[in-house]
Amino acid sequence: MKRVAKIYDDIDERMTAWIERQPLFFVATAPLNGDGLVNLSPKGTIGTFRVVDRHTFAYLDLTGSGVETIAHLRENGRICVMFCAFDGGPRIVRLHGTGGVVFAADPGFAEVVAPFGAAGESRRPQTRAVITVDVSRVADACGYAVPRMDLVEERGLLDAWAETRGSDRIATYHATRNATSIDGLPGLPSR
Repeated sequence: MKRVAKIYDDIDERMTAWIERQPLFFVATAPLNGDGLVNLSPKGTIGTFRVVDRHTFAYLDLTGSGVETIAHLRENGRICVMFCAFDGGPRIVRLHGTGGVVFAADPGFAEVVAPFGAAGESRRPQTRAVITVDVSRVADACGYAVPRMDLVEERGLLDAWAETRGSDRIATYHATRNATSIDGLPGLPSR
């Protein structure tokens, strides 16, 4: 079967169902400074990504060693998210858009985290923010070169790390490790 890249008007129900089944996605952002570093981050665990409507998606931003995505979005908003089919038929979907950050301490955080249910803040104390994106381009591609792989299991390491730290130690980690990006852009706000 021949499959060529296609541009879509929006994220329809069928694509939404496929996207929300994927256990892994990739997020690409970059600073405006031409000497700044492009960032590409794998994101995961099932249930941390939601299509909000046909032109909007959101995902939980979990504590990590860096804060590049947040810093780049705060500076310029540009973002591309990519999903690959590692099982079933070959497929790659890219969602380009303009993103924003809703931090856990921000008014409105409870509203944007609510669609994540059990995957949200109550289950994941390491949630730093919710990333929301207004989608301007939806495209898919063949994915013929993406290997077929089986998901053995999700890693529970980040959840275990957060549970042993508690909210005060996580806040200290954010303040010392996530305050600025590697290019010196503002990351997480100070408390």
